[in-house]
Amino acid sequence: MRDIVEDLLRVWHSGRTGGLATLVRTFGSSPLPVGSAMLVDPDGGVHGSVSDGCYEAAVYEAAVEAARTGHRELRRFDATSGFEVSAECGTIDVFVEPFSRNDFPEFAAVAGDIARHKPVTVFTVVWHSDPEVIGQHLVTDRRHNTELVSLPESDVFVSSHTAPPRLIIFGANSFAAALTTQARLLGYRVTICDPREAFAVPASFPGAEVVVDWPHRYLNAQAGAGNIDRTTAIVAATQDPKFEIPLLTVALRLPELGYLGALGSHSAHDHRLEALQAGGFGADTLARLHAPAGFDIGARTPMEHAVAIAAELLAVRSAGSSRTPAHATAAAS
Repeated sequence: MRDIVEDLLRVWHSGRTGGLATLVRTFGSSPLPVGSAMLVDPDGGVHGSVSDGCYEAAVYEAAVEAARTGHRELRRFDATSGFEVSAECGTIDVFVEPFSRNDFPEFAAVAGDIARHKPVTVFTVVWHSDPEVIGQHLVTDRRHNTELVSLPESDVFVSSHTAPPRLIIFGANSFAAALTTQARLLGYRVTICDPREAFAVPASFPGAEVVVDWPHRYLNAQAGAGNIDRTTAIVAATQDPKFEIPLLTVALRLPELGYLGALGSHSAHDHRLEALQAGGFGADTLARLHAPAGFDIGARTPMEHAVAIAAELLAVRSAGSSRTPAHATAAAS
């Protein structure tokens, strides 16, 4: 639901009613995770998705009907339900409900917590022996798994929203701008840090927090404040040693970090390794550094490099990939 929060807010503030469909259970593999949602706004526009196209039309009609009638229902969609879909389409359970200020009065507070990166969980009754109970929402700030919970007399869908993973890019340049765009598509909250005020211009990095500070000092402060954890990714997008080496020195000493990458050519990386080795770092520690950052896909432009880095970020975040990172290829050669 996080990806359509702004669309939901627009409908909520309009005072009109849309239809909301939420994926609450899948059978077998699914291209979208449980909790994915589709909003049909009052004008018939579609925002978000609950499947890979197999049941989009049918879910759309169900959401439109929910908005029109106010009916709330847990629906099953599969290849045996009369839909003209491929036999390879799996089975999904989707909860459809009307969505408006009256139907979900707490939503503005939920959206506010998501925007502030505060944990928030919404419990929705998707089935109950008493139809009047179906669709009731309960909001809490406690963390839970996103899942469908079956109770003796009801089924409750638990939708939990925690802070998104964070990417800190050190160096305000065209590569950082391109990577900001790609990382936000992957759900990262992006921070740009550069000590040069002329380069660290917020308008150049839409959707990112922009900080003017020395990289190593900012990272030290963030680590000291407890804002760096195993989901945090760091990319050094500047190859200036006076910025980069102090930064990497701090980063390599952090006990928890999701990803650490640095841009630059193979020869630049050789000089980087020499400086870090002179600072006392051994081979095991330096192996944590992805450099040159990104998969070796023949990237040339900033956006192409951003795609390569985003792919590597996703592979590391998913704890594995069949492809070989560029820095591993260089080490083997």
